[in-house]
Amino acid sequence: MAKTIGIIAIKGGVGKTTTTSNLGVILSKEFNKKVLVVDANFSAPNLGMHFGIINPEKTLHDVLLNRADIEEAIINHSENLHILPSSLISRKINPFKLKEKINFIKDKYDIIIIDSSPSLNEEILATMIASDELFVITSPDYPTLSTTLRAIRIAKQKRTPINGIILNKVRGKNFELKLEDIEKTAETSVLAVLPDDLRILESLSLTNPAAVHFENSNAVIEYKKFAAALIGEEFKDKRISYRIKKMFSRTIPKEEINRDIFRAR
Repeated sequence: MAKTIGIIAIKGGVGKTTTTSNLGVILSKEFNKKVLVVDANFSAPNLGMHFGIINPEKTLHDVLLNRADIEEAIINHSENLHILPSSLISRKINPFKLKEKINFIKDKYDIIIIDSSPSLNEEILATMIASDELFVITSPDYPTLSTTLRAIRIAKQKRTPINGIILNKVRGKNFELKLEDIEKTAETSVLAVLPDDLRILESLSLTNPAAVHFENSNAVIEYKKFAAALIGEEFKDKRISYRIKKMFSRTIPKEEINRDIFRAR
């Protein structure tokens, strides 16, 4: 049975969909896992666009309205990566049927990744209920952190564990919140620190995730390390630049320590 992972944030623009799409590519391609990515942002879906899917014939909306079986709405991006898009314009649906519909196909995949709505409504609650575990996306600033804290509190109320924070769009500036301060405030470990990378934006224009076109970029390598931790494995960064940096560094990044702990659980 697939492990269902929810990617959440109560703020748009922090990288939820980008993270979902890149993890899907990496887990299917790099680690040979059978992966389904699901667009559960019912009001403003765009996961399909990250893969060049503009006007799908059947969507998750049709599934939730009982107008199509879930397998009819799934699109094969590659042998190991499938996509379940949602509709840009559709009738109102009951998002709480999401878990029920996904349960029909859990035995066909190793991992199912759900891209949630960024709004605090029944849509994000549906992702929380449908997921076995959750990861929260945030950026190193106070407004985003405040919404992250709220997401963590709600997830605890719904009894779906928050397994970690993904810290995105990090520029390495002194005015940014420090990883340690974010962990202390959120009482949750940071498992990935993603640099602000223009190639992430460039990949959107190419209608494919960055992991397809820029697999050795800093952001994609960090995604690979996080993806490996999700399945209890370790990704070895073989880049010369990384090995040189590691030789002269006296400390191990906190997120790497956190991933080791996460893998050992």
